[in-house]
Amino acid sequence: MSKRAILSVYDKTDICDFAHELVGMGWELIASGGTARMLRKVGLPVLDVAEVTGAPEMLGGRVKTLHPAIHGGILARDLPQDTADLSAREIKPIDLVACNLYPFKETINQPDVTVDMAVEQIDIGGVTLLRAAAKNFARVLVLCDPADYDPVLEALREDSVDSPLRRELATKAFAHTRDYDAAITAYLGGINK
Repeated sequence: MSKRAILSVYDKTDICDFAHELVGMGWELIASGGTARMLRKVGLPVLDVAEVTGAPEMLGGRVKTLHPAIHGGILARDLPQDTADLSAREIKPIDLVACNLYPFKETINQPDVTVDMAVEQIDIGGVTLLRAAAKNFARVLVLCDPADYDPVLEALREDSVDSPLRRELATKAFAHTRDYDAAITAYLGGINK
C-alpha cells in the first residue's frame, strides 16, 4: 500500500515542489480546497478531501477535514484493533500531514480589523490536523513549517526517518498550535478592556 499525505496549507510556499517529490516517491496526495487546486494546476495527481470523506465542504469552508475518514487515518496506531477499525470503515492510514494555519496574527494587526474578520481567521480544522498528527508522531510525520519540507524529503529518500525527527516535528507542531491559541486568547481577552 502506498503512503498517503494530506496537504492543507494556507502558506503555500514550496508546497508544489514538496508534493512533486512525494509523488515521485510513490505517495498518494490528499488536499483541501486551494491547496488541491494549486497542485492540480501544476499537474500533480491529488484527491480532494471530499473524495476521501464522501462529504463536501460546508458552512462556507468552515468544515472540510473534520471527519473520521481523515482523523481515523491520522490517529490510527500500528495496533491490530486500530487496523481492524480502519478496515471495517474502509479508511486508509495517513502517514504525513503538512498543514499551516490561517493568518490570525496578521489579520488582527491590520488597521480597522473587526472582531468578525478576526474570528473568521481562527483555524479549527488545521489545528485539529496538526494536533492529531503530532499526537501520533510515532507513525505520522507532521509538518507545520515549509522550512521542514527539504529535511523531511531527504530523510524519506534515505529511509532515515527516526524517532528524534518525528518528536522534533511533533514538538514544533504543538508549539505552533500553542502560540496560535495564545494569540487568539490575548486578542479575545483584550477586546473592550
